[in-house]
Amino acid sequence: MSYLQQLQCSLSGELFPADRIQQLSPAGRPLLCRYDLARIRAEVDRDVFARRNGGFWNYEELLPCQDYARVPRLGEIRTPLIRVAHPHMRLTIKDEGRLPTGSFKARGLALAVARARELGIDKLAMPSNGNAGAALAAYASRCGMRSLVVCPADNTPQMNIDEIRMQGAELELLDGMIDDCGKRVRELIAGSDWFDVSTLKEPYRLEGKKTMGLELAEQYGWKLPDVIVYPTGGGTGLIGMWKAFQELKALGWLEQEQLPRMVAVQASGCAPIVRAFDEGAEEAKRWEHADTLAAGIRVPAAVGDRLMLQTLRESNGTARAVSDDDIVAAWKQLARDEGLLLCPEGAATLAAAQQLADCGWIQPGEDVVLFNCATGLKYPLPD
Repeated sequence: MSYLQQLQCSLSGELFPADRIQQLSPAGRPLLCRYDLARIRAEVDRDVFARRNGGFWNYEELLPCQDYARVPRLGEIRTPLIRVAHPHMRLTIKDEGRLPTGSFKARGLALAVARARELGIDKLAMPSNGNAGAALAAYASRCGMRSLVVCPADNTPQMNIDEIRMQGAELELLDGMIDDCGKRVRELIAGSDWFDVSTLKEPYRLEGKKTMGLELAEQYGWKLPDVIVYPTGGGTGLIGMWKAFQELKALGWLEQEQLPRMVAVQASGCAPIVRAFDEGAEEAKRWEHADTLAAGIRVPAAVGDRLMLQTLRESNGTARAVSDDDIVAAWKQLARDEGLLLCPEGAATLAAAQQLADCGWIQPGEDVVLFNCATGLKYPLPD
């Protein structure tokens, strides 16, 4: 039984039916899933989740699928929280690299694929900097569906290219940025029955990423840390976690009133959200000539820019850009001192947290969670 009621335009508030295929709203903005939270509160005990062993599928009452006996499963788990020594804060890393396909993209793409199949779609296409394409290929193949992925030729890790191909997707490499790849996807599928599952252009990847927030709350005993530091490209996870916290608060399931301050981390060579946040803007202009070794956050323009900026401001959070040199230094530090081989985007969160502690934005003793979004084994490692 699904508690999903409607889809809502994130800009206008207009409501749309959830039982038919939807992409962006007529206003060109993402659609958000809205649930019957009053019924959930009356009928569901939050303790039921602890008795389940299906990873992010555990939270089915707060997810949009109709039949959880048919969703694609690849051995999903609750990703671990790993304490890391730090002189100024209580630091924990949530390691999403332990998920199927080795990244947090499994969460969003599993939900997008499952819901697409329920709605009668069998061919899915998207642009990707690597990990999302791998997750789409894996979950689509698991369901017997076709997938098409377009990746930047110059910045996509070779491991991602190899796994996308091996897991059955049609793959095209393009000279350009991720938004150029998005345009190419639209050209390739125009007039066909392929469905575009690009970031936030359909409603259900966001719901998969939302499970990071649900899972974190459960692991924290239905409390939450003071600060969450998140590597931000398209921003689905940042937006999704904030949506999760709002829903949990409305359900009365949290043991505290205060929600975490959210931090968006970008690379100094591609920081449109940081620039827009610092300027007090409601939207982010495209970042020209984007360049960073952290492929997953090389996103010059994102359809969820307004929602990301709204999340940062509602949470009293901030946005921080870090250099590639800082990313590499943090990457090496965690590997050498803690035995943790993160991805470069995950390492960027440590670099940002250290800078925010140095300037006093993170106070001594605060509880801080960093998100590592993929296994470091997928990436060329620094010398």
